[in-house]
Amino acid sequence: MPLQIWSKALAISGILTMGLALLGCVGALKELRCLLGLYFGILLLLFAMQITLGILISTQRTRLERRVKDIVMETIQRYHAHPEESAAEESWDYVQFQLRCCGWNSPQDWLSNPSLSSNESEMHRVPCSCYNSSASNDSAIFEKLSFPQFSRRGPLARPRHSTDLCLVPANSAIYSEGCARSIQKWLHNNLISIVGICLGVGLLELSFMTLSIFLCRNLDQVYDRLARYL
Repeated sequence: MPLQIWSKALAISGILTMGLALLGCVGALKELRCLLGLYFGILLLLFAMQITLGILISTQRTRLERRVKDIVMETIQRYHAHPEESAAEESWDYVQFQLRCCGWNSPQDWLSNPSLSSNESEMHRVPCSCYNSSASNDSAIFEKLSFPQFSRRGPLARPRHSTDLCLVPANSAIYSEGCARSIQKWLHNNLISIVGICLGVGLLELSFMTLSIFLCRNLDQVYDRLARYL
């Protein structure tokens, strides 16, 4: 999926999270049991969805990996076949550039795309996102990498409907490792952080659900006690 879709999804989820927090605050401050109950119900639904998603990912891991591989291989096969539809290509270029990898299994995956071969010498080429600039001092090729879409500090954006395509020879200094292996390494190196964040979010949701249901059932008593101290 294009990175733009993921960014929009994250933005919408952030807005929904803020709205949910506001719902709980208003329910607690205004002593509205209906809002507290709604807050508890939405949190419970989110928690159940997260548990279900975790179970599905763990049980359907092989199918998920196969599906991701099919999507990536289709993107490689259709690379620059339709220049007006470049969102998926830009996303995959970004993955290759950031993870310092090429192809899914290996750079050989790009050789199956006939549109990336040179018409003059039939020499196969790969996208510039595969180019390993740290392993070569070829200034001619490095100049091609100065486009904004391959700048680590610049925006990832190739001009829409553009016929320009940054390619380098497949026999040049390119990353030799496939992105499947790089992604596995990244997940392995960050596994503790990912699990810790998931557990932390789950515990927070459980604590908030417990607090909301406690306030909902004992709202009058809690506010009477607070009034005595104030």
